[in-house]
Amino acid sequence: MKYILSLIWISLFPYVCFPNTHKKIQAQSVNDFLNSIGANSSINKRGENLERTIECTRYLGIRWLRSGYEDGTTMEVYKRLRNEAGIKFTYGLGSGGNNIPQLLNGAREIAALDALLAIEGNNEPNNWGIEYQGEKGGKANTWMPLAKLQRDLYYAVKNDPLLKKYPVFSISESGGMTDNVGLQYLHIPKGANTSMPDGTQYADYVNIHNYITHPSWDNGKIHDNQTWISSSPFSDCKVDGLYNNHGLTWYKKHKGYNENELATLPKVTTETGLVIDENISEEQHGKLLLNLYLAQFKRGWSYTAIYILRDRSDEGGNQKFGFYTPNYTPRKAAIYLHNLTTILEDNKPTPKPGSLSYYIPNQPETVHDLLLQKSDGTYELIIWGEKYTGGTDAIDIHFKKRYKSISIYNPLIGTDATQTLSKIKSLKLKLTDHPIIIEITE
Repeated sequence: MKYILSLIWISLFPYVCFPNTHKKIQAQSVNDFLNSIGANSSINKRGENLERTIECTRYLGIRWLRSGYEDGTTMEVYKRLRNEAGIKFTYGLGSGGNNIPQLLNGAREIAALDALLAIEGNNEPNNWGIEYQGEKGGKANTWMPLAKLQRDLYYAVKNDPLLKKYPVFSISESGGMTDNVGLQYLHIPKGANTSMPDGTQYADYVNIHNYITHPSWDNGKIHDNQTWISSSPFSDCKVDGLYNNHGLTWYKKHKGYNENELATLPKVTTETGLVIDENISEEQHGKLLLNLYLAQFKRGWSYTAIYILRDRSDEGGNQKFGFYTPNYTPRKAAIYLHNLTTILEDNKPTPKPGSLSYYIPNQPETVHDLLLQKSDGTYELIIWGEKYTGGTDAIDIHFKKRYKSISIYNPLIGTDATQTLSKIKSLKLKLTDHPIIIEITE
């Protein structure tokens, strides 16, 4: 077996002296992590099939889909996906949209189904311009019409009795602004020197399309820590990330938030992923997408939608982005994500997650950890490696106390534990380029 437990070898130390440098780590809710997992889909348009979309979303365990009024999806379709697969939806203006009343009418209907997640501004206006109040905006034109449209959308949502409780996502690709209309901000601060006035509110969350690779970063080659870096909120991000859109815009270098502010800025990703080609195998694609969801959540992204559920069949060029091929054959990414969400399955919130004391001495920079807790109190410690260029990282994990049961899972193998242990205080792991899940029962 390719991913046999040679990757995981366990040492039992009856009397390990726990280091003084151990950390008490606060867990996050498993349900919150699962709720963050989304995808892009046209649902039953552009060659997609509703029955298969329901089947695929249930299998993957994703919780939300990105949508908008430009798709022309009926409320009956939203209702079926909500009732049969538990899916929620973002609902947006899409590419070039400008009809706020139409957007809000649809959003109210989706909200009535308990299926609305958020309302989204324009999609990539650097590529698709708009016309608003008789003036063209976006692309190479002034972005003032976009600023007014997003401001008016936010105001309309927050003054709507039904919709005001739902978050508004910003436009995507604010970094493409020509003139400085302040779209790099959620709320324009005093003294920002933007052409829109101080205090203008645009959104509750910034909205990024930080695809895993970018031509400006070694022509799209894969590096160690690729998904960790692409998820970075800081200036060390080498793709089209948060900093280049809301710290210092990538096109005209308009200043926005400083790095301390970016660290805690409410943020979502409504498009990310990568294409399978001569440099990226189907297996690499699958492992990168698993690690991506983990890195995004660990680094503070509330929601992440991967492009795309099923490959486009109505566009030219290489469209091999999807969890599924055009004939709905699942790729390894689909199988791996199914295994991950099945292992972690939990549909109840954990109101007050607990904490766990553990320590990874000399933790390599390509090893990352995420501590989650299920609603029944079980801890899920996810450790993943990002050595995409080859090799392994050998690590020790020390616990402050012995636990009743520790089970090891590898989502590349399946959904059953590969090993179950008890009364241990230390583990040795060898990590490569995918996650291992350590389930801990007190």
